[in-house]
Amino acid sequence: MAIKQITMPQLGESVTEGTISKWLVSVGDKVNKYDPLAEVMTDKVNAEIPSSYTGVIKELIAKEGDTLPVGEAICVIEVAGSIEETAKVKIEEREKETTANHNHFARSRYSPAVLKLSQQHGIDLTKVTGTGAGGRITRKDLLKIIESGNIQEVSKQEAEVVKQANEEQIEVPKATPGQTTVPVASGDIEIPVTGVRKAIAANMSRSKHEAPHAWTMIEVDATNLVEYRNSIKEEFKMREGFNLTYFAFFIKAVAQALKEFPQINSMWAGDKIIRKKDIHISIAVATEDALFVPVIKDADEKTIKGIAREISELANKVRLGKLTPEDMQGGTFTVNNTGSFGSVQSMGIINYPQAAILQVESIVKRPVVMNNGMIAVRDIVNLCMSLDHRVLDGLICGQFLKRVKEIIENISSENTSIY
Repeated sequence: MAIKQITMPQLGESVTEGTISKWLVSVGDKVNKYDPLAEVMTDKVNAEIPSSYTGVIKELIAKEGDTLPVGEAICVIEVAGSIEETAKVKIEEREKETTANHNHFARSRYSPAVLKLSQQHGIDLTKVTGTGAGGRITRKDLLKIIESGNIQEVSKQEAEVVKQANEEQIEVPKATPGQTTVPVASGDIEIPVTGVRKAIAANMSRSKHEAPHAWTMIEVDATNLVEYRNSIKEEFKMREGFNLTYFAFFIKAVAQALKEFPQINSMWAGDKIIRKKDIHISIAVATEDALFVPVIKDADEKTIKGIAREISELANKVRLGKLTPEDMQGGTFTVNNTGSFGSVQSMGIINYPQAAILQVESIVKRPVVMNNGMIAVRDIVNLCMSLDHRVLDGLICGQFLKRVKEIIENISSENTSIY
């Protein structure tokens, strides 16, 4: 008999860890190849982990609720095989352990130049992947990190810990923010941080730390849009079976403006800016305890009806836990429907590594002074844009927002087709 390990798979682009939400097997169960073993949750998708072998479950290494990095063992399966195969597996495991120990030793021998550079910039060497022989960290590795700006800020106290650890070549204890500074009184409720919430927190922190956020807002008169949509929404729902939302019109307007201002459809890549050819709009969909960002692919090529259908389908997938990794990949610009819960002004955090995010606020009736000097009640919406100032400047973002405003304010039954 041979012993095999099942590891945490990578369930999507940029996914680094997953949380075991539910085991579907127990120790002693017989499983076939491809049978589901566990339900796993990441920041991007919920999925089942299939068995890679036919055999008997010998050990469940991970517990329900545990969050493990990609590649970490989650369970052990005993697989039918010859004595020779079992011996071969044991030899391979010993070789892997020897190699890992050698690499750890090689990484822990830091040169004086590496130590000095890490101390100057507050870099924790235990979290750096070396490219030198045997995984050794080189000066070039640190210079690359410094040039990319990918250094986490640490407090003075933490910097001293890092400095001491680098000098003594000891392991730095993982930070436990909030655990020692937040008093817990009787009646308080402690809520464990799930894998999804951890991933959201990590991505938001990275975005705010790395991208210098700037913010701008424009006021849009959506009266014509409101009248047009209200005049056709009932017939549309009866014919198509899903709602024609205001959000679909805004996404179409944004996609059209992105074609005219492709600079907005860009990403920061350290030593260069990547201007994306395809226009894939990420939309934020919230559940009670998490936020997912599925993607409408090639939004500029879709009709308003097609966009409305995708919004409905993606939202349903989120609520049913059926999003796939493909649903979450490839976004180039994010539009967030903050108006759905009554917000009228907000400053969104950019969806890293995109260069901007647009918040579509609530449409509200306001008294407005018209061009003829008369006061009229109009349907007004604020469009709030956060931008990465490394990639974009206020001028181009102002022009982009002005174009979105023009498209929205000129929507009517005469010049706007939803099909």
